[in-house]
Amino acid sequence: MPSEKILEQKKQAAAALTEQLKNSCCGVIVNYSGITVADDTKLRKELREANVKYSVIKNTLLSRAVEAAGIEDLKGCFEGSTALATCDDDYVAAARILSDYADKSKTFEIKAGYMDGKAIDIDVIKRLAKIPSKETLLAQVAGVFSAPMSIFALCLEELKTKKEEEGAA
Repeated sequence: MPSEKILEQKKQAAAALTEQLKNSCCGVIVNYSGITVADDTKLRKELREANVKYSVIKNTLLSRAVEAAGIEDLKGCFEGSTALATCDDDYVAAARILSDYADKSKTFEIKAGYMDGKAIDIDVIKRLAKIPSKETLLAQVAGVFSAPMSIFALCLEELKTKKEEEGAA
């Protein structure tokens, strides 16, 4: 029988994980078996750079945390090696990075995920993964806004050139 101290530590870990689930906008649960140490290090670095929290979690701990967070629909996917990736402010970062890695790997697989406290299936995660990053989307919007101004500037330049040619003739 575990001591009171160990039970208290487990309760605190479950409470912290529950808060992480509640405070994140999106999360992805994966089976990380078969991943090499070098690949895992590279994957963790990429996730860290995107502000995604990634950790290996015991299935019973994650099961209790999703129940406490109100995402019970995820409970069916807690078998085998389980890792959780969460992000507080980017809906697509975890899905994009982990989907890219899963496409290249034969053993690494996405189990499920959640968004805004609701369970989502693998198809939704794959669709999220195809959305460009926030920076790319902002660059595209800036390009759309600047295109008319560029065309207007070119038209003015052409008018100026035409006037100069007419004046020289």
